[in-house]
Amino acid sequence: MKEIIKYSNCFGLILALCMMVISGCSCSAPKATPTPDPLAGFHAASKNPDKVIMDDYQNYIQKLSPEEKKYMGPTRFFEDGTGQHALQIETDINGKYIWYHILFYDKDNKRAKVIKYSGGSYES
Repeated sequence: MKEIIKYSNCFGLILALCMMVISGCSCSAPKATPTPDPLAGFHAASKNPDKVIMDDYQNYIQKLSPEEKKYMGPTRFFEDGTGQHALQIETDINGKYIWYHILFYDKDNKRAKVIKYSGGSYES
């Protein structure tokens, strides 16, 4: 009787391993999908933003949380050659996490879209 139990435990283990292989269980690490660059196609602008864009992004900054306003990083202005612009605002939260806010403007300098994403973390 002990041998039957011994073999049934072995059989169960082998059956479980076979099911994992058949069901597509992979032993390799998942591949990270690169995040697309939201500023692809844009390059550093050759001139400063228009007053309409300056006023809009200043208003946007005023609406950020106190933590984001506390550690403001550089602001960069971009253009794509078709009359559209983008403004990248860097903020640091608690001096540890970098966040980017990208404000996209159409040809009429009206804000068309906002993207906010994490740039990672660091220790200060």
